[in-house]
Amino acid sequence: MRRRIVMSMLAGVILSASTFLGAGPASAAPPADAAQLAATPARSADQAAATPRDAPSETPAATAADAPAATAADAPAATAADAPAATAADTSADAPAGPAADTPAEFGTDWHDPLTAAPPVVRPATKSCAVTVAEAQFRDFTPYRGAYTPPSGCGDRWSKVVLRLDGKVKGRQFDRLGYLHIGGVEIFRTSTPEPSPDGIEWSVEKDVTRYSDTFRRGGDVEMLIGNVVDDTYTGVLDVKVTLTFYAQGGAVKSAATPDRVLTLQDGTLTTPRNSERVVAEVYATGSGGGCEEYWYLTVPDPAPYSCKADKGPYREVQIKVDGQLAGIAEPFPTVWTGGWSNPFLWYVIPGPRAFDIKPIEYDLTPYAGLLDDGRPHRIDVSVVGVPAGQTGWSTPVNVLVWQDAKRAHVSGALTEVRAGDLTNSSTYTPGSDERLDTVGGHRLTTAGYVDTSHGRVWTTVRRTLANTSAHHWTDGENTDALKATWTDDETVTVDGRGPVGVRRTHRTYTMDGTTTLAADDRLRTVLTLGDRAAVDETRGGRRTTWSRLDDTYAGDATYTANVPRDQRHAVGRTSERYRLYGSDGCYDRVLVTAQGVLTRDRSDC
Repeated sequence: MRRRIVMSMLAGVILSASTFLGAGPASAAPPADAAQLAATPARSADQAAATPRDAPSETPAATAADAPAATAADAPAATAADAPAATAADTSADAPAGPAADTPAEFGTDWHDPLTAAPPVVRPATKSCAVTVAEAQFRDFTPYRGAYTPPSGCGDRWSKVVLRLDGKVKGRQFDRLGYLHIGGVEIFRTSTPEPSPDGIEWSVEKDVTRYSDTFRRGGDVEMLIGNVVDDTYTGVLDVKVTLTFYAQGGAVKSAATPDRVLTLQDGTLTTPRNSERVVAEVYATGSGGGCEEYWYLTVPDPAPYSCKADKGPYREVQIKVDGQLAGIAEPFPTVWTGGWSNPFLWYVIPGPRAFDIKPIEYDLTPYAGLLDDGRPHRIDVSVVGVPAGQTGWSTPVNVLVWQDAKRAHVSGALTEVRAGDLTNSSTYTPGSDERLDTVGGHRLTTAGYVDTSHGRVWTTVRRTLANTSAHHWTDGENTDALKATWTDDETVTVDGRGPVGVRRTHRTYTMDGTTTLAADDRLRTVLTLGDRAAVDETRGGRRTTWSRLDDTYAGDATYTANVPRDQRHAVGRTSERYRLYGSDGCYDRVLVTAQGVLTRDRSDC
């Protein structure tokens, strides 16, 4: 919708320093996204631009980023069209009511602090040592810099290491993107919630045990959440990050972690000569305040739409070793907390992964024999589909290495690299209901072996990507809708001494949303997001472990656009259900909100 308000103001500039760094696993958060935000190319984060392009200039209070509405006392009666539809979690027959709460008729100047239904990090009952690694107030684009010293009193082989960020902000502010490096390794990437005038607090936890190699040494700390604070955007981001180390003891043993955590040096990687397993992590985030923040909505010429890309919305993140394709992946369609032109969708429950951004993982073990020659090798990460010369993606890299303790040099060879033809087709159908249908996909198989102290080990990695989307919009983009599905299937087979091991992972991401701007300037977004994964591991053909993840967000929010904030009269319901079950047990939690009030919090299994 051309009159639509800018959806998000994430600043990609802040990530330039981390281009060649990476991060570890991140727990999923709840989602909520809407296809129509992207239709208006977002301006840079340091522009106070939230005014519709065809609207007269208005006071800062009328911007979308701080869209809190009037109180219930001066709210008009809600119409049937404004009434939010029941969400999936809200209508569940087995979802008993959670905490009792009086629900206001519309959003006021304060609401529940942000939270997600994702499970907390499980902590062992052993001695712990906490280290504060960063404590700062982010007002601009100046990084926090400090020094990290390993903890004393908990040994140097830990059963678990947990990162915790505690933040607070109040006033008016956009969503912002940030990172944390220790010793040059990116261990955390995050975005921020948008605050209420009265202020909010939030926290994020992440299991960072895999970076134990980095934590055993002292090193420089750098953290940045790029921000702009002025007379209009008043929110100062006040954050504290700690690491808590849990010692081994009794039946609790030290965790199995990579032997080395490496970063790229001038775009090259030099691994130890006895490396037998190699995994690259890439944080691929589309951001920067432009159309690549909403890449899934872009269209090619001649389709008449605000966000353009030469071949449309298909994106694929590729990693190459010495110019040869080594890995492919679908990027996760993250929706930030200003997304889909409707901040009322995200004030309490963020979209999945928005606060704890997961890296893409590539198993590069077929290349281990090549990498073990002691020489630097070129590592390149690129995003298929981004228009030439256009910025907006950040792709920092970490490389995790497991070594053969009984050999100084492991030899081997890359035996197969077989890539299928990349499919990327968008079909535009003109009419009163403009339509773009996209089909994309790719296949890649890599294989190789290493001769280790325990025999020759073959590794084969097969990955298959697929994307379909249907994008509809009307003239002026006053109605804008997207329904899209991404799948990313990976099979890793390891054949050496003993039974053959196979790990199969099937990932599915979904987005189904519609935004409409009515004649009375009531803007409504209805959106569901899905983050799903099925993992199965077998040994000798017999299943050893398995898991199923289903993280579903649903939201429906309406407010009056193009008016000062005290006339927004916003209403909205959001929900998230996070289910994780498998051979390690189960977890099931439902959250439901209305007008910023938490109305249900149910845990079951």
